[in-house]
Amino acid sequence: MKKLLMTAFIFTSLVLSAQNVANSEAPKPVYEVEDGLVKVTNFYETGEIREQGFYDADKKLTGEWIQYDKTGKRTIVANYYKGAKVGKWLVWQGDKLLQLDYEQSRIANVSEWKDTSTLADN
Repeated sequence: MKKLLMTAFIFTSLVLSAQNVANSEAPKPVYEVEDGLVKVTNFYETGEIREQGFYDADKKLTGEWIQYDKTGKRTIVANYYKGAKVGKWLVWQGDKLLQLDYEQSRIANVSEWKDTSTLADN
């Protein structure tokens, strides 16, 4: 399960990167300095935000990284510290939410929730 999730995450990242390169009209990434970190925002060809997160001075992922689908909904909320995966990661897959708990860049626990709620009819 862990390997499947990581493979899916890597594949999604590669596909999204390939789409960005293939379309020369896609907006270029935006880089901003915030609190000594570099905030990076990557976009879909439509101009919607694809992902946003931070790099430290050593060019390592750090802090919260968020990926979005083309409609603007969050698909992944990840946390890094000096390039290492840490803390809670949230992954939305349709009506499911996966919570991955990382310790020392390894998955320590996986929890899954499924939305089975329905709205009341008036």
